[in-house]
Amino acid sequence: MKLYFSGSQRAAIAGLFVVLLPVFLPNLFGPLGRASPSIFSEWNAPKPRHLALLQGALQGQFQSKLWSPLANQGWKPCAKPTNVPLPENSSGYIQVFLDGGLNQQKMGICDAVAVAKILNATLVIPHLEVNPVWQDSSSFTEIFDVDHFIDVLSNEVSIVKELPSDFSWSTREYYATGIRATRIKTAPVHASANWYLENVLPILQSYGIAAISPFSHRLTFDNLPANIQCLRCKVNFQALAFVPYIRALGDTLVNRLRSPPNKIQATKTEYLSEKKYQIGKQKAQKFVVLHLRFDKDMAAHSACDFGGGKAEKLALAKYRQVIWQGRVLNSQFTDEELRNQGRCPLTPEEIGLLLAALGFDNNTRLYLASHKVYGGEARISTLRKLFPLMEDKKSLASVEERAKVEGKASLLAAVDYYVSIQSDIFISASPGNMHNALVGHRAYLNLKTIRPNMALLGQLFLNRSMEWSEFQGAVLEGHKSRQGQIRLRKEKQSIYTYPAPDCMCRA
Repeated sequence: MKLYFSGSQRAAIAGLFVVLLPVFLPNLFGPLGRASPSIFSEWNAPKPRHLALLQGALQGQFQSKLWSPLANQGWKPCAKPTNVPLPENSSGYIQVFLDGGLNQQKMGICDAVAVAKILNATLVIPHLEVNPVWQDSSSFTEIFDVDHFIDVLSNEVSIVKELPSDFSWSTREYYATGIRATRIKTAPVHASANWYLENVLPILQSYGIAAISPFSHRLTFDNLPANIQCLRCKVNFQALAFVPYIRALGDTLVNRLRSPPNKIQATKTEYLSEKKYQIGKQKAQKFVVLHLRFDKDMAAHSACDFGGGKAEKLALAKYRQVIWQGRVLNSQFTDEELRNQGRCPLTPEEIGLLLAALGFDNNTRLYLASHKVYGGEARISTLRKLFPLMEDKKSLASVEERAKVEGKASLLAAVDYYVSIQSDIFISASPGNMHNALVGHRAYLNLKTIRPNMALLGQLFLNRSMEWSEFQGAVLEGHKSRQGQIRLRKEKQSIYTYPAPDCMCRA
């Protein structure tokens, strides 16, 4: 028996097929990583979008002055020690539960120490929530050196690793199962010191404990005593050290990046042999860290067009609907409007063209700091063509060396952060918590950091008729003052991104 369908019925069936496709073929819509390409990456391997610029970039000239360190800018790190002894009696225990990724949690830890100081409370080592995007359950003690943390702050704030038995009931599970008098869930974003004194201190005095959740971005950057601001700086730049195995892996990567690249194609075992990385009498190599956050989460939330065609647009639209129920502010703008406003993250191709325009050539040692790149290897092929000496954790370290951090997004991010601080130059493809944290930390240490001019680049990449010389001239002019120059913090700006003048003194 033959079945006949009208045009409207065929359209309905086609629509149903599109809706059910992600259910039966989840890999089609899954985040694409270099290690595990999906069906989507094979259907629609992203092609270069700026071929004319790419041809010019491949013939570009290297600018040696790029590697020159920053001159003394008249500022130096300055976390002044406290002269006020710790009170004998604590007002109670403070617990905080921190969500977000590594760098958002770092800011929360700094703020938690400051709040404990304001309240004269004892801080319990913060609880790090499982990241909903990366599904990482790493704890504070798996990321940070807890003994170092407590020791550095011993004259500032009382800190304990866990609650005494009298308060053992105060757990995340306890607060998740009902309304509790000791939980504060109404802390406003950027709350003042007075808010904590008026709303949290009475609970401490009544119960001996207070648990604050949510806590991210819950302390103001303005109108705080100088000693509290200085304490936040001390936590951020001195107390929060990574655990030894993260530092050891980071040092291994840095040592290999500073060693001359192999001239002979070798097997991975030979390539990773320590003797291949003996610097000896040869001059240590300089290297750039590129933080390339171009995961599916960011690509979808930006609502920009990245050249992957209809399949990519469909996949990202579906992702927005599932994760944010379609409520994404950028969705109301066209791709051209978003790019003119500098609201589109740079693709691997575009950040490669930016680096080439600034004067980096195919002999540049480039370390790629990223978790997963949406589009897989196909998406970064143009970047690799521009910078064949590009490395990452997997190319520099063996499986055995990476064993303790593999599959754990926060630990991998910590390794990338550590390497980024050691690099000669740091650049990020898009704003975000990692970008902001490293911009602030490197400013504190007076290290060169290139901040892409997103609005300028968005406009330049929209001009498909622009020649390489014009593009390079505009890039160089637009980035003269974006290479690590100290910028004083303004009202409402983050102390962790702009450490001067709160964390720094005039030299």
